[in-house]
Amino acid sequence: MMRRRPRLGTGPRDRRGVAFHGRFLAVVLLVVLCFGTLVARLGQVQLVGHADYAAASSLDTRTLTEPAMRGRILDAQGLPLADNRASTVVTIERRVIVGSRDRAESVVREVARVLGLPPEHLLARTWLCGEEGAPAAPACWAGSPQVPVPLAEDVDATRALTLVERPDRFPGIAVESRPVRVYPRPLGTSAAQLIGYLGQVRADEVGPATGLTADDLVGRAGLEEQYDDVLRGTPGRTVVSVDPRGLVTGVVSRTAPVNGRDLVTSIDARVQATAEQALAAQIAAARKRGWAADSGAVVVLDPRTGAVAALASAPTYDPNLWTGGISEADYATLTSPAAGTPLLSRAIGYATAPASTLKPASVTASVAAGNPLHGRYDCPSSYRIGNRVFNNHETKGRGLISFATAIQISCDTVFYKTAYDAWRAQGGITAATDAPDPFASVAKGFGLGTRTGIDLPGEAAGRVPDRTTKKAYWEATKDELCGRARTGYPEVADTKHAAYLQAVAVENCADGYLVRPGDVANFSIGQGDVATTPLQVAVMYAAIANGGTVLTPRVGAASADPVTGARSDIAAGPTRKAPVSAELDSYLRGALRSAVTDGSTRWLFRTMTDWPVAGKTGTGEVVGKRDTSWFVSYAPANTPRWVVSVVVSQGGPGARTAGPVAKSVHETLRSIR
Repeated sequence: MMRRRPRLGTGPRDRRGVAFHGRFLAVVLLVVLCFGTLVARLGQVQLVGHADYAAASSLDTRTLTEPAMRGRILDAQGLPLADNRASTVVTIERRVIVGSRDRAESVVREVARVLGLPPEHLLARTWLCGEEGAPAAPACWAGSPQVPVPLAEDVDATRALTLVERPDRFPGIAVESRPVRVYPRPLGTSAAQLIGYLGQVRADEVGPATGLTADDLVGRAGLEEQYDDVLRGTPGRTVVSVDPRGLVTGVVSRTAPVNGRDLVTSIDARVQATAEQALAAQIAAARKRGWAADSGAVVVLDPRTGAVAALASAPTYDPNLWTGGISEADYATLTSPAAGTPLLSRAIGYATAPASTLKPASVTASVAAGNPLHGRYDCPSSYRIGNRVFNNHETKGRGLISFATAIQISCDTVFYKTAYDAWRAQGGITAATDAPDPFASVAKGFGLGTRTGIDLPGEAAGRVPDRTTKKAYWEATKDELCGRARTGYPEVADTKHAAYLQAVAVENCADGYLVRPGDVANFSIGQGDVATTPLQVAVMYAAIANGGTVLTPRVGAASADPVTGARSDIAAGPTRKAPVSAELDSYLRGALRSAVTDGSTRWLFRTMTDWPVAGKTGTGEVVGKRDTSWFVSYAPANTPRWVVSVVVSQGGPGARTAGPVAKSVHETLRSIR
């Protein structure tokens, strides 16, 4: 019996094959449908949605900046010298102005009425500077057309908030709080020239390289300028889309600003306040005595580190004059010579003859020229060089004295002779331009005649005259000198002073490049062409006080995170060796101590036995003016912690005006140790 073969497809295995084949067809169909959908969508994008795609790809954008909160400037104790306060600002959106100027003006007038302000100023702000019909700057709005226009700043917050409660009545009006730079003046300090101020960025400063925009404020003087990159922080960036009219339609992206870091300084507000107040008081006292006393400065410096505790300058001003923008009248006063040019820092930016405060350097130079440190030197009432007689400041001779006594009693004639002898040894009037000059070399070695490198802008270099600099100056000015030799100075009202100036011009016209014996004699006592700043002389005395190191003064101590307080120290400046041996330095320190205990300032400091002061007065002669008053000192004399340099222009003798200023400062230093 034959078996039948099963028919194909009827068994279990065949049924599984059919099921698999069905699923495969379903997958294929799904893939075909998806691909078809994709092709159809691509066609829709390319054909139907082309206009939308083109519009999206040509989106017009603008980048707006949001200023970071500026860091504070703090004194050594954490007291704010520069800070920020909140200002209530009322703004209007540009779309309201563009939409209907008549409607916008009506809204702005009503805003002015609510705020109690005259409407003219607010209306002027609705115009972009440069726009046809716009009022002149600064009345118009000079900022970006994509940001809300600030109509009024520092307004009453309560009144301002009533505006946002009625958006139907005040469309596009908003109220916001913005930081404004202020200067708190702790303990009554000004420190205006030290701190500086903020000003509008210049057109040449705007750009990607600086990260500045036309709306930014930057430091323009003092610490605000020196540490602007630290204080300013990083502005935020907001990319917005705009329509053809330039109005904002949306926000594309935003990066938040990073606030600036605080600047911690070495300034002590207590010392700064004392320096300013004592300087003002003694200037007033000098004027009562009939002396002009037109300006002055105080520098307080740590001789161990170069840290500056005070930089006072007179005349001074309230730094808050710059808050919100300074008026033309106030700016004219700050820059007026008749007002004493208050913007100028007399501590670092103005150089004058140091007078007898230079004599420690002259002792050093005399020794370098070959004179024995412990020798005895004649101190007559006058000293003749050629046909010219140079008088001592005293009318009587003192006989043979030491260099220490010459500093103590401020004998000029000792230094006239040592300087003249050194000049002759160099070759005299025929000496080569590069002939070594110990007096000029020592002065430069102490840091005079060059900028100290302090971390502040506007420092003056001063002047140490030598053959090279004198020849360069003569070549630059000989045409003017020779012209003045012929015509004189008819514009100078004081005929005696005019005649003196013409005589100088006549003398220097033909051979003003020569270093004459009178030049070196005057230089040796800090007169003539030498000019120093109070800071430079403080650095010199710091080098004597610390054993022979010339320091770079520093005001900035650290930058600090405003939230966490984490500090990053600011590096100290470079140092170098002063041109003094250990023996000579010790000798000078003893001489400067005796100059206070037995000299013209002993009446000032005799009661400060627990705070022994060492120092030297100076009385600088200025043709046609009252003498310049100097006193430079340090204390405690045995372990110096502070140098105090004081100068008062037209303040008379050093012991009368500068000395009492220094005493007040030392009393404060003694109290805080």
